[in-house]
Amino acid sequence: MKQADEKPVLGRREARRIDRRDAILAVAQASFLEHGYSATTMSAIAATVGGSKATLWNYFSSKEALFAAVVDHATSAYRAQLSYLLDTSGDLQTTLQSFCTSFLEKVTSPDAIALHRLVHAEAGRFPEMGEIFYDRAPGATSALLGDFLGSAMERGLLRSADPIRAAKVLTSLCTLGTHQQLLIGRLTAPTAELLAADADAAMDVFLRAYAP
Repeated sequence: MKQADEKPVLGRREARRIDRRDAILAVAQASFLEHGYSATTMSAIAATVGGSKATLWNYFSSKEALFAAVVDHATSAYRAQLSYLLDTSGDLQTTLQSFCTSFLEKVTSPDAIALHRLVHAEAGRFPEMGEIFYDRAPGATSALLGDFLGSAMERGLLRSADPIRAAKVLTSLCTLGTHQQLLIGRLTAPTAELLAADADAAMDVFLRAYAP
């Protein structure tokens, strides 16, 4: 009998297409982070990957669609991790501590810092990239965390409030220290001690503010 979690076997053509798409995303991500959004062109990406620009257009209809796919690719695994981590049956403080720690590890990674800098630098000229980034990164995180906090509010573990706003408060508190210093270049790399201190400080303020 076939197991329920058994993955379907891909045909050679589909496997090659997935490999090709992953190769395009890797080249595009490197180009966006190194050269910026405006300086990255579909022609240059096609030339680096190998093949015609028409082939690239078969995978992504525009540079905007390609950027969206890059952000999706960079954040999908973390969204899945959060869905597992934010377990409503667990201890509230323990779960929030785990969230703060994992969130800080994610947003202070070199690629995440580079992506934040890119969006902040170019979103004024290209608002579509700001929308794409927000929907797939901060917005998605706030939605997942908001669902968890809303459940905690319903159970009386936190005071009643707008759960999405509460989620934004917690993530903002997390990023006031090491993350901010990395963005402006005052730090070159985070340490476990700094991230732990940031998580503890964010937790302390948040739980005081949202105590039932």
